[in-house]
Amino acid sequence: MTRRPNVLLITSDQQRGDCFGFEGRKVKTPHLDAMARRGTRFAACITPNVVCQPSRASILTGLLPLTHGVRDNGIDLDEGIGAAGFGGRFAAAGYRTGFIGKAHFSTFHTFAPTGRPECRPSTNAFGADWTGPYMGFEHVELVVGGHNIHPPQPPPYGQHYERWFHADGRGDEKIELWARRLAPDVGAAQTWHSALPPLWHNSTWVGDRTVEFLHANREEPFCLWASFPDPHHPFDAPEPWSRMHHPDDVVLPEHRTKYLDRRPWWHRAALARAPQLDDPDLREFRARYSRTPDQSDEQLRHLIANYFGMISLVDHNVGRILVQLDDLGLAEDTIVVFTTDHGDWLGDHGLLLKGPMHYEGLLRVGCIVQGPRVPEAKVVRDPVSTLDLPATFYDYCDVNPAGPIHSRSLRPLIEGDATREHAYNEWDLHPSRCGVSLRLRTVRTARHKLTVDLESGAGELYDLQDDPQEMVNLFDDPGWAAVRRELEGLVRARPDDALEPAPEPVGMAGRWPEDGHSVPARPGATRRRAPATESRTSRWR
Repeated sequence: MTRRPNVLLITSDQQRGDCFGFEGRKVKTPHLDAMARRGTRFAACITPNVVCQPSRASILTGLLPLTHGVRDNGIDLDEGIGAAGFGGRFAAAGYRTGFIGKAHFSTFHTFAPTGRPECRPSTNAFGADWTGPYMGFEHVELVVGGHNIHPPQPPPYGQHYERWFHADGRGDEKIELWARRLAPDVGAAQTWHSALPPLWHNSTWVGDRTVEFLHANREEPFCLWASFPDPHHPFDAPEPWSRMHHPDDVVLPEHRTKYLDRRPWWHRAALARAPQLDDPDLREFRARYSRTPDQSDEQLRHLIANYFGMISLVDHNVGRILVQLDDLGLAEDTIVVFTTDHGDWLGDHGLLLKGPMHYEGLLRVGCIVQGPRVPEAKVVRDPVSTLDLPATFYDYCDVNPAGPIHSRSLRPLIEGDATREHAYNEWDLHPSRCGVSLRLRTVRTARHKLTVDLESGAGELYDLQDDPQEMVNLFDDPGWAAVRRELEGLVRARPDDALEPAPEPVGMAGRWPEDGHSVPARPGATRRRAPATESRTSRWR
C-alpha cells in the first residue's frame, strides 16, 4: 500500500446472513465466496435495526437508531446528522466521496413533498445535472427506491437511474417487459420471472456506474458506497437469473409453523391487527405488501429460487466491480466491505419478509472485509454489528469522526485476537406499521439472544447453541433467570443519548404509486394496471 487506503462499501438489500455459497446454502455467489476466501468474514454480524431506513442511517452515522432519530421507516434522517457521517468525514479529509444506488436516507413515499432528492413527488425539483452533495457525499447517483413495486418514474420525476431508464424513449416498453410474468407462475407471493433484459436492470446499472466511478477517481483516494436495491421483494429477477436456481433444488426451512403460543404476545398481534392509518390507500398497501399469505411448498420453492437469482445477479456485478479494482491496480490499496441492511424470514417459522419478530434470518447479515492487512480466510464468530463499519473505516484511514459515536472499530478483531461480548438492536414501532405500539430491544451474544418490549415487559430468549432454530422461548423459564438478567442489564447499559424530541414520520416505506403502476397481478386478479402475461416453455439454467 503506497497511499491512504480507499474505502469501497458494497451493500445489497434484505439479504439473509446465510444466503451465500460459503454458508452452505445452495445459492450461487462465486464472487462473494472468493471475497470471503481472500478476506475476513463475520459469522455473527447483526443489523442495528431490522428495516431499511434506520439500519442504513446507522451504517452511515455510526449511531444507534434512537440517537440519529430514524426509529422506523418513514422518518427522514436529519441532513446535518447525515452529513456528519462517514461520507462527510472522508470528504473533509480530502477523499473523493461518492454514493451510487439506493440510499434510503430519506422517505420515498411521503404524506406531502419534502424537497428531498429521494422523495418521489420532489424529484422533479432536481435537474439532470444534479449529482449532490447529499448526506456528506460529494457525488451521488441515485436509484429512487429500486424495488419494482414501483417501476422507475418517468420524466420529469426520478433521479439518475430513472432518467437513464427512460432516456431512450423506451421506458414504457421496458416497464411492460418487467411486468410480464413468464411461465411458470405458481402463484408464489410477490414472485415472477421478469422479461426485462438484465441490461436495463438496476443491479446492472449500479455495477456500471460503480465501475465508472472507480475509473474516474483512480488517481485520488476515494470513499464510495455502492448500494444494490436487490434482493428486496418483490422477487422478480430477470431471465436468465430467475432460472439459475431450480425450485426442486431449494431446501425449505426446517420449521415453517408459527407456534404463536410459544412466542410473546406481539407476534400474534402484529400478524392479526390492522395497521392504524387514516389514508385507506396507505392502509391497504401496508396490509397487503408487508404481510403475505401462507405459501405451499411449491410456492415457497419458487419464491426462494427467484430470491437466490436476485442475489446471484448482485454477485455478478460485485465481481465486475472487484475485477475493475484489480485492473486499475487498486485492490491492494482498498478496504472493501460487502454487507446488507437486514435479512428476510424467507419462510422461517411460516413468515416472509420482515417485521417485529427478530429471528436470525432477519437479524443476522453477512459482512465480508478484504484489503490491506486483512487476513485471508479468517472467520470471526464474535457478535458484531454493521453499526461498527464507520469506526472501522476511520481506523484504517486515520480519519476522525465528527463526535462521539456508538460504532466500534472491527480492526482489532480482523487483525488480532480481540473479542466482543454482544451486539445490540433497537426498534420503536408505531401502530401504523402493524397495529401495535412496540419498543423492541434485542441483545445478541455468541450463544444467547434476548428481545424485550420495553412497554409491556414481555420478551423472548433463545439459546442459539442448543436451539439454533429458535423453537424454545426461555424468557419465563426460572432456570434461565440469571441469563435473562444479564442480557437485560446489557439493554439497560445502552447510552442515554436518544434524540429528543423524536422526529415525526413524514411518510411510510411504500404506498400506491402516483403513476398507477404496481406489482403486476396474476391473470384474472383485480389490481390497478394489470399487465400482460406471456406463456413460455420453462427453461431452468
